[in-house]
Order: sequence, then structure tokens, then C-alpha cells
Amino acid sequence: MSSLDQIIAEVGRGELSFPTHADVAFRVRLALDDPDLHLSQATHLVEAEPLLAARVVAVANSVAFNRSGQQVSDVRSAVSRLGISFIRTLATALVMRQMTGRLQSPACRSLSERLWEHTAHVAALANVLAKRLVRPLADMALFAGMVHEVGGFYLISRTDAYPDLFAENGTLTPQAEPLIGQAVLKALAVPEEVVNAVEVHWLPQAPDFPPTSLGDLLSLANRLTPILSPLQNPELQVLPDDPEVASLLTEILDESGEEMGELAYALRY
Repeated sequence: MSSLDQIIAEVGRGELSFPTHADVAFRVRLALDDPDLHLSQATHLVEAEPLLAARVVAVANSVAFNRSGQQVSDVRSAVSRLGISFIRTLATALVMRQMTGRLQSPACRSLSERLWEHTAHVAALANVLAKRLVRPLADMALFAGMVHEVGGFYLISRTDAYPDLFAENGTLTPQAEPLIGQAVLKALAVPEEVVNAVEVHWLPQAPDFPPTSLGDLLSLANRLTPILSPLQNPELQVLPDDPEVASLLTEILDESGEEMGELAYALRY
């Protein structure tokens, strides 16, 4: 049985193995899901995880979120500026980063960095597309973009136990990605609507255009990004074959390029 088959079997039995240093961020992430959470409570939760607290303040002071140039130096002000919805996204991102934060293999650390760069760009792109095409989905599109490769991060996190995992084939098979991705999304308590969107992005067919659903937005962003996932088959980058669609997408990207770049930079850490 190959390493990948062994991990798939583990996941099928509900045996997910997360690094212990991700535990605190994981608990904070789950606590932030409380729909009745107040700003003061969110602030205390963020302060409980020093890495998250530092990142929240840094992002609040980034160009993407600080147009006025007014710097904040405390977590409460940063949480207020970013909003609890965005804090959830950053907390989820921290869990994913900590999955692969202590890898022994330089090659696997490099693989993780390349996957993270792709993830941040897709999240920013999905957010920008939603603002232009389906604005009510903008926040959720950002979150969906941040978690759409969570199965890949989980696999990379297991390479210390399975060092030959990516020895033969660096890409995820169409069968393995949904099995592992769905299990990790469930463990992270990702909302069903976002899980459904990630499942749509796994499908080989091009998304509908104009997009009407979160799945269409995520799939479109994943296919539009020039920063490909190191685990994804390039053949899955097929886009709608329509000159008018291509022209409109080019216009959106040109007009939103600066905003998208600033957001991707803020997310990529």
C-alpha cells in the first residue's frame, strides 16, 4: 500500500493527525464561529494566540486595510478594523500554516510555501471577482479561497511520517483530493456552503459565467490565477471559451489588480 493510500485509509477511519503546535490556533478558530460573539470576546480569543494576535495587528496596518494611514497598535483596534469575519479567515489561515510550520524536509517546506502563495492569490482573486460580480458573496469567497487547498496542506504536514509521499507524483489524484479535503474541512468546522464550493472547484468542467454561486467564484479564481498549485494538474485550468468573457475578466483584473495584489500580500505570511 502506498503512502497516499495509507493516509486515505486513515482519513476514512476518521484518524486525522494535526501537529500539536496547531492546537491553540485550532481552538481559537472554532470559538470564533460563535454567531453571538462580541468584539471584546473576539479580542480576548485573538490575544490567546500570540501569533494570531501579531498577524491581526500587522494585517490591520497593511496597505490593503489602512487607507487612512492611521496605525493601530492593539488587538482590539485591529479586530474592530478587520471585522470578526475576516479574523476567522486569518485564524483558519494560521491553523493551515502551522500544519506545515515545522517540517524537516527543505523540499516539503518549499512545496508548502508554493502552495501558500497560490492559496493567498486565489483567495484575493475570488474576493475581487465577487465584489464585481456577486458582491454579497465577497467575504465568503475570500474564506473559501483560503481553505480550498486544505487537503494539500494536510498531506504536506504528513511528510515527516511518510517521507516518500510525493516521491513518485507531486499532484493529487482526482480521487484523493476530495476524500482528504472533505475530512479536513469537516475537522476545521468549515461552513457547509464553503465546503460545497470547494467541492465544485474539484470538478473538471469550467464554471458558469457569469458566476452565480460561491462554487463558480472559487473555481473561476482557481483557474484564472497565474500562480498554479504545485499539487494540481495544469490541465484543470480550463476557462470558459468565450471572447466576451475573456475581455470582461481582463477588464476586472486590470481595474482591480492593485487591490488584489495588496490583499494577497496581506494574506501571504
